[in-house]
Amino acid sequence: MKAETTPRWASTLDAVVVYAQGALCSRVARGTVPPSGRVLVTGLPRSMDPGSVRARVIGASGVRSTEVRVEIDAEPLDTSTADELRREAERLRDECAKAKGRRDRQLSLIKEVTALHPVPPARRREDPHRVTPADAWLELADFVDERLTALHTRLVELEEALRLVEHELTVAEDKLTRASTDTPSTHVRTSVNAVLTLDGTGEAEVELEYMVPGAVWVPAYRLTHRQGEPNGRLVLRASVAQRTGEDWNSVRIALATADLWRRTALPKLRSIRIGRSQAAPAPSGWREPPAGLADLFTGYDAVGPRPASARAGTPVAVAAVGGLSSGPLVPAPQSYGGPPAEPEGSGPAGGPYPQVPQAFDGGRYDLAQPAQSRTSSRPRAGGGFLPAPAVMAPAAPGAAVPPPPAPPMAGPASVPAAAGAPPSPPRPAPVAGPPQPSGAELDYAALVLTGPDEQGDRRGRLFPEAPFDPVAAEHRRRAESVSGLPLPQHAVRPRESAGSFDHRFDAVARVDIPSDGTWHTVTVTEIPVELHTEYLCVPSVEQTVYATLLLSNATDQALLAGPVEVTVDDDFLLTAALPTLAPGGVRRVGLGPAEGIQVTRRTNLHESTSGLRNNTTVLDHRVQVELANLLAKPVTVEVREQVPVTSDPDVRIEERADWTAPEEDAGRDHHAPGTRVWRVSLPAGGRAALHGGYEIRIPAGKAVVGGNRRS
Repeated sequence: MKAETTPRWASTLDAVVVYAQGALCSRVARGTVPPSGRVLVTGLPRSMDPGSVRARVIGASGVRSTEVRVEIDAEPLDTSTADELRREAERLRDECAKAKGRRDRQLSLIKEVTALHPVPPARRREDPHRVTPADAWLELADFVDERLTALHTRLVELEEALRLVEHELTVAEDKLTRASTDTPSTHVRTSVNAVLTLDGTGEAEVELEYMVPGAVWVPAYRLTHRQGEPNGRLVLRASVAQRTGEDWNSVRIALATADLWRRTALPKLRSIRIGRSQAAPAPSGWREPPAGLADLFTGYDAVGPRPASARAGTPVAVAAVGGLSSGPLVPAPQSYGGPPAEPEGSGPAGGPYPQVPQAFDGGRYDLAQPAQSRTSSRPRAGGGFLPAPAVMAPAAPGAAVPPPPAPPMAGPASVPAAAGAPPSPPRPAPVAGPPQPSGAELDYAALVLTGPDEQGDRRGRLFPEAPFDPVAAEHRRRAESVSGLPLPQHAVRPRESAGSFDHRFDAVARVDIPSDGTWHTVTVTEIPVELHTEYLCVPSVEQTVYATLLLSNATDQALLAGPVEVTVDDDFLLTAALPTLAPGGVRRVGLGPAEGIQVTRRTNLHESTSGLRNNTTVLDHRVQVELANLLAKPVTVEVREQVPVTSDPDVRIEERADWTAPEEDAGRDHHAPGTRVWRVSLPAGGRAALHGGYEIRIPAGKAVVGGNRRS
């Protein structure tokens, strides 16, 4: 059925799942199923993956989908629907050029007037000196000043007008650059349609799924917290950028951390037989090549070389269709070099297989795939396989019948090589055993039939090579450019922060994301978290107290790493980096220095000797830490110190303090060996002094690397 007579169903983009790279889109179309069962669903983007289209009928309407394939249509655009942004940019470019011309003319006038000066006439030797009246000089100077004043006033006006036009042009060009790729950039609109074959009658609603490149996302958060409360409000947001070629208007969006393009084929475990050897069964859809295939091109070779302009160097496409070709099929004449047609139901090896009818029409083969077809061919070196015996269709009424070809003659392989020509590479030895075709060689819809101008044994054979579409390749290249966008501050790619797990986050409301290739922030959902404020200081490194938040994830979904905007008591505090937080995990987020809490650290070292013969050096370290809370609320401060550790049995370390070792099973921080912790509760305006220390006892003949007297 022709495309003009096929009913068209307009589709609406309903849902999008954005993966780490790429997206899975769902379109919905509704209509009445025609008697032929074929409909044309329009609205698909040009950058989509044609092999990813899936169709299903929504609801129990008694209609089911039996086939779906992709077609591309092109139509000229109406001049009334020209791009307004492009026309506005062209108009402003013209205005900018005119404004620059007026400004340049004004500058030339100013230069001419500035060059005005009195020029006395040439004086001969015998002429007396002339006296120039001062009034003439003054009048000329007044004229130049008055003229330059007017010209400079006009120049300021022209430069201001030029500045405004350049600003408008910059804005228009920026809008044109950021314009959605959903608008065609040429005078021809190409549309991708899905041809559906439906089984049933009545009203039906169809959902189409397809994959598109050119979509990325990174997580972001907004944390709202009130001091003294154990809970907080964490809003999950996402920065999404897409350049898929279609605007996502009012769509249900979901965000996933999985890889959309990963392999999903399951491995096959073959059986191991012990006993008598058995021949492996031939793969389904494969049969031995016919005899005398090379003789099909003897008549073509007898004509001689074709002109370069008429030589067909592109492969002949083979497209799978749903039914047989129109018109009765007759066996191919024996004079065409092919073998006699075999009866249906028998194969070269005695196995049953149905015939695969083919029809030749103007340089294109339309290969019809019957249900449960089992054809066989022998694999050839370099990929591909030999075609099945062709069944030729009769010529159209009124068309000239092609003359029979010349008698069989020697093919190109039998012609001796020209003098000086390089020797042809040796043929690889045939592989023994049953054929081993790949999955691509059994995909009949993606096979390409090469023409007679191919060299060697590639002529007239099928190869799993898809024809190159430069327009689709350009759309996909432009779509994939979003993967190179610079990330927002503290942002991390989902695949880097997700680790070994995958999660999906569904947005609570529909969103609008244009296809402009820039970041757009959307709100996904709200996640309840438990919060606890702690103050931490390491005075031996820096005498500053830092405020931190302990986040506890009590949900069953992970929180990915990303920027978090922290708001405390309705005041924006800062944008911090949230680490990846697994379900049930606890992590610490730094909020910066707490200016209201002061810390001071003092140390003292006393070196002495002990032992029967003073053979032990004692290094007594004293540490004093003072804390002062200047806030109007009580706080808990964790002070961290470090005690040296050793594996030398001659060195002893004795601690003299009330500090404790940190709990390693808390899952909050990773502590270095020898870390000690004080936890002090300070009331509002309170102070505290902490005293600690340790002794290092080493043999008198040894010393600490770097000197004993170190803090």
